[in-house]
Amino acid sequence: MTFNQGSELYVGLMSGTSLDGVDVAIVDFTGFPPALRYCSTTPYSVSIRDRLLELCRSQTTSLDNLYSLDAELGEIYAGVVNAALEKAGVAANQVIAIGCHGQTIRHSPDSAMPYTAQIGDPNRIAAITGISIVADFRRKDIALGGQAAPLAPAFHRFLFRSSEEDRAVVNIGGIANISYLPADPDRAILGFDTGPGNTLLDYWTEQHRDASYDDGGVWARSGKVNTELLERMINSEPYFHHTAPKSTGTEYFNPGWLLAFLDETTKEALTPSDIQATLVELTVTTIARALQALPSRVGNCYLCGGGARNLYLAERLALALPECAVITTAALGLDPDFVEASAFAWLARERINLRVGNLPAVTRAQQAGILGAIYAADINDQM
Repeated sequence: MTFNQGSELYVGLMSGTSLDGVDVAIVDFTGFPPALRYCSTTPYSVSIRDRLLELCRSQTTSLDNLYSLDAELGEIYAGVVNAALEKAGVAANQVIAIGCHGQTIRHSPDSAMPYTAQIGDPNRIAAITGISIVADFRRKDIALGGQAAPLAPAFHRFLFRSSEEDRAVVNIGGIANISYLPADPDRAILGFDTGPGNTLLDYWTEQHRDASYDDGGVWARSGKVNTELLERMINSEPYFHHTAPKSTGTEYFNPGWLLAFLDETTKEALTPSDIQATLVELTVTTIARALQALPSRVGNCYLCGGGARNLYLAERLALALPECAVITTAALGLDPDFVEASAFAWLARERINLRVGNLPAVTRAQQAGILGAIYAADINDQM
């Protein structure tokens, strides 16, 4: 396989379970730590977001709807990359590869026939950008008996692990997940999904406010946490009591899951802002309990993802974790909004260099594996 010799530029694309848009990161791995040359977020159009929400929440869809969205997302991703390269002053032939996560529409690692599905046609991205694509990262881990999620802990180990202290990185997207990074190199990295992050918060905001999310958690702050509802949600949900490795998705923690707890008596007794405050506390409590159950207490908890911008959520998490500092990955030199996109740039680099991308202790895979398939932009960029 031949690529641009001497270059260490990779592009990462991430569109997560919050379904809010596409993050792009142009990362230069020439030195350590790698340099983030450019990053931006492109929101999905209302039409695309609505169609994705329907696809993710529905149990059925037409093949026309599925594959037309797959094609459209491929073109959207390609447009995001081309715009980023132009703004960064980077030529396409300077980039070795693009790591594209794709948009997860189903994640079912514990079913009788485990599977995970992401869309966003990598062939179109390669054809439009002229850059080779690494995509389909998750299904190899499923094939190896793993959960296929989370994958970011391997990148977190590469970039954030310290020999001075035990750390945790908490990514709060639609779903929240934890990476446990012990200082001792002989101790295993751990990582797993804790449960809902922003997904229920965003849904409830959309139902009651003229907004797609609760900016800064201002609306939630105006409400009052209902302990009875919170305990009922936590105590009756088996996922919260499963031991890691484990992973989940928004197809499970969806509006139907929430509405099952909101009978007429509950809705009459609570204001919508009370329920929003309680949903924040659900995210906070499930994260905090998971952190407190780790093999050691972490000195610092580093937040990333969209939830890191929810100031009320961050404050509540700090109150729940008095033994450690709750800060963002900005303190470690990487913008919390672009940790995940940078992770997929790194995973593309690992694939190009034939290095493993998963951590079996995190995903429960039977063995480590090289993740991702290469969609070559040029006839010379093929195995």
